[in-house]
Amino acid sequence: MILKEYRKHFVEKLQLIYPNEEINAFFYLLAESVLGLKKVEVSMQLQRPLTTEETKLLDSALSALQKEKPIQYIIGETYFYGLPIKVDSSTLIPRPETEELVDWIIKENSYASPEIIDIGTGTGCIAISLAKHIKNANLTAIDISEGALKIAKKNARLNNSSVEFIQTDILQVSRLPKFYDVIVSNPPYIRNSEKQYIQKNVLSYEPHSALFVSDIDPLLFYNKIADIALKNLNTNGMLFFEINEAFGEKLVTLLMNKGFKNICLKKDVFGKDRMIKSTI
Repeated sequence: MILKEYRKHFVEKLQLIYPNEEINAFFYLLAESVLGLKKVEVSMQLQRPLTTEETKLLDSALSALQKEKPIQYIIGETYFYGLPIKVDSSTLIPRPETEELVDWIIKENSYASPEIIDIGTGTGCIAISLAKHIKNANLTAIDISEGALKIAKKNARLNNSSVEFIQTDILQVSRLPKFYDVIVSNPPYIRNSEKQYIQKNVLSYEPHSALFVSDIDPLLFYNKIADIALKNLNTNGMLFFEINEAFGEKLVTLLMNKGFKNICLKKDVFGKDRMIKSTI
């Protein structure tokens, strides 16, 4: 089979599941991952015969897409803040709103050699991006998941980024290893009651422990991390969170009641309350 024929077959198999624009995006990603062809090269090589092995790999990816497995898990990689980031089933797929959080931290930084810690690092995308874009920054990243940390370490090496990774359960500690100028966290913040609104591909494939919290105590991680920040932030240090849009005002109140200052609730590009910053 030639590439042109396979593309037609690929579209036909997915057109009842995904919009055409998304199907085309999938095909170009797989063409690069499996065939080593850039997007511009695909149209120039439509008569290219596919080998048996290439067809097998494309068929496997197509089958996974029919089951709505995220394309990032299929190819094992995505991009975050311009950096290649490996992903697997032990990690969340980095989101655009998290890029906005990283951008905010970079723009707010005024430290010469900041000590920064990322709590619940997952793929390491936040810590690695900050290490790459903040001069002389010293990065630490922690996560409870051994699998996530394995991927995060691969990503640090892939991006030639120096980050110290530590495996720990943030809910079981009262202090951090040292004092920091910046503490950032994108903790689990989707309530269990919200699962009915979550897309099937997220619900079926992404790690629930990194996504969901109990409706009884949805601010569990924020409350704990804020308490730790009071002990481990340097004077005028900054605490950044990515948040559930439904928690904005509650988190402002929580931080005010704990004595944090200069609290700023920030909207993402879609106008939703998705980030918060405060100082001590």
